[in-house]
Amino acid sequence: MSLFKKILVPIDGSKTSDKALDYALRLAHEGKGQVRLVHCIDELSFLGSHEYSGELMQIARENGNRILQTGTATAKAMGVAADHVLINRVAQRLGDSVADAAGDWGADLIVIGTHGRRGIGRVLLGSGSEQIMRLSPVPVLMIRGFD
Repeated sequence: MSLFKKILVPIDGSKTSDKALDYALRLAHEGKGQVRLVHCIDELSFLGSHEYSGELMQIARENGNRILQTGTATAKAMGVAADHVLINRVAQRLGDSVADAAGDWGADLIVIGTHGRRGIGRVLLGSGSEQIMRLSPVPVLMIRGFD
């Protein structure tokens, strides 16, 4: 019997995210659990661009929905109960969005991919997985990516 019946999986369409999704689906399948996939969009991050427009946000939403639908179809093909949520909050950090989603849904575990960046790469690009780990109300399982 698995301790993790409700597994939240933030996905972004990257290979690292796909690897985390695969691991989460195996956990859910073996433990007869379910997954909720989330994709986060921060509209404020687009405002710094001179190319910002409502069209750009629509493209981001469509891409996010496509990523979520693909992930949900993968889960269902494995026999895992799954749903998904597109999170579109202005000026909310990834870690806060995922932590809120985990708490609201009553997740038992978050599974997330990480690039494992160190040094200047981490300083310049930040670490979404580290934010999630610090802010999460539940355990976080980080799956190391391919880089």
